[in-house]
Amino acid sequence: MAAMASGSPALLVVQVLLLLLPLLFSVDGCAAAGTTTPTIRAQRGKPNTISRQPPAPAVRALVQSTCNATTYYDLCVAALVSDPSSSTADLRGLCAIAVSAAATNASATAANLTNATSSSSAATAGPITGSPQPGSDGRAQVQAVLLQACAAKYGEAREALLEARESVGEEAYDYAFVHVSAAAEYPAVCRTLFRRKRVAYPVELAKREEALEHLCTVAIDIITLLA
Repeated sequence: MAAMASGSPALLVVQVLLLLLPLLFSVDGCAAAGTTTPTIRAQRGKPNTISRQPPAPAVRALVQSTCNATTYYDLCVAALVSDPSSSTADLRGLCAIAVSAAATNASATAANLTNATSSSSAATAGPITGSPQPGSDGRAQVQAVLLQACAAKYGEAREALLEARESVGEEAYDYAFVHVSAAAEYPAVCRTLFRRKRVAYPVELAKREEALEHLCTVAIDIITLLA
């Protein structure tokens, strides 16, 4: 220190700067290291920016409360919301929609069965009959006759449901109940015909029978709320 004091002022400044340089570099290094931390955190936070699908629109309260009173809630909601008018319909309107859904189902099955029996080849293989049944040509003819009878039964179910819809519009709920109940029984008659002839009941036809029965049950449950 005595040597530093005895030197010139310029030499003293140079010596002080030489002593401070290591400190300046160490501070810059720390600052540089500190600036990397926010970048790392930002990268770790990227997964939180993934967009999510918006939630499905809520089912109308009246549709929910109505379907809660039915045996098949999910089927009821699906049948009602498939008709745009359900967004503004009252309970009677929802009932008419449910009956119409059952009528549409019965009509589609009747048309499918009619197409399946329009030719001898379609009678033994098609969307309703499935794979050809083993046996003689006589058995195939019996199956064709049974499918024709089933087409007629589903046609009668459709007509009964159309009558039920008119009864709902007229607020004649007792008649509507009777018509829908009858419509639900027609597919069961079809199954009975197959059993009596000892012919295998097509799996696809069994599924259609169940679908119509469930739709009719939903319609009856809603009619009961109105009666």
